[in-house]
Amino acid sequence: MINPRLFDWYGIDTTKNLGMTTYCPRPYDTVLIDKQGSCYLCECTSWLPQSVGNLHIQSLEDIVNSPTARELQGSIADGSYRYCNNQQCSYLLNTRKETKQRETVLPNKQIKNIRLAIDDSCNLRCPSCRQKLIFFKTGKNYTDKIALADKISRWLQTIDHLIKIHIGSDGDPLASHVYRYFMNHSPKKNNIKYSILTNALLFKEFHTQIPYVIQNLSELGVSIDGASQETYEKLRLGGKWDKINENLECIAKLKKKYNFKFKLHFVVQKDNYHEMEDIVLLGKKYNADRVWLSRIQNWNSFKNFEEHNIFSTAHPLHTKYQEQLIKLEKFIKILDSDIVEEATLRQLH
Repeated sequence: MINPRLFDWYGIDTTKNLGMTTYCPRPYDTVLIDKQGSCYLCECTSWLPQSVGNLHIQSLEDIVNSPTARELQGSIADGSYRYCNNQQCSYLLNTRKETKQRETVLPNKQIKNIRLAIDDSCNLRCPSCRQKLIFFKTGKNYTDKIALADKISRWLQTIDHLIKIHIGSDGDPLASHVYRYFMNHSPKKNNIKYSILTNALLFKEFHTQIPYVIQNLSELGVSIDGASQETYEKLRLGGKWDKINENLECIAKLKKKYNFKFKLHFVVQKDNYHEMEDIVLLGKKYNADRVWLSRIQNWNSFKNFEEHNIFSTAHPLHTKYQEQLIKLEKFIKILDSDIVEEATLRQLH
């Protein structure tokens, strides 16, 4: 059942009709599962915020074929995208600006991506994400999350087509006892590939404990947010600059061995916008395939978000940020590298 108040809270106009002639595949091939077991047909809950079911009380098959799921998919099929957040969704922000061909045939209803957001445990307490350390290893919250992990693993056992499991949209996969449990108990099948987003501080120490996942890793993302010791240790509370560089070196070596994609993720904000060029150079140093720079989002962790939101025209440093962005674009042209995609630069304006 569609919840109008939910869309109002996100500022999504459900009466709109974008008149799209291409079809985003995500509401057809992707399921995001959050820590309550609620399931969403998108990569991000703020892009398409309507839950289509709960894994604690329903099977995944019933959830993806529910009337609510069909309603959301229908809004893609008719081109209106009325339930989608066209102010934030990267597909909608970039589709009309990109020259590459988008999908013009309705996708098949086959789940190809499972995005796990079932545990927000992390070994860091970054100000942009949380106000205090969050960690679960005992108690009802922990056992409920383990129950979700077991249910997902049992479902994967029945799947024969190629599927990718994305881990790390909430906490850190290598620090979380729930995600460690999942990675150690998920089926060892060649049709299952993995994508991990991590702060990487435990990578060198822990990767040998999940050899099957590393061997079947298609993409490894590292969230870093700083390209110097001062900035990194300020924004990644609990992290150490020497340790992250040691782990990045380990990742670079394993990338050569297993041939996975390696990306650095850098959330641009007041305290790090001056290091955008430096993070690109750090990516080059460790042979990253991409450096993804993104706008800071309000997760209600800051007392005053606007103080950190360098993208606001009202911010006292906004003009300096724009000057830095121009310098970054010139720098990338001189560098003559595709390590930063054009779509990344567009969403920074």
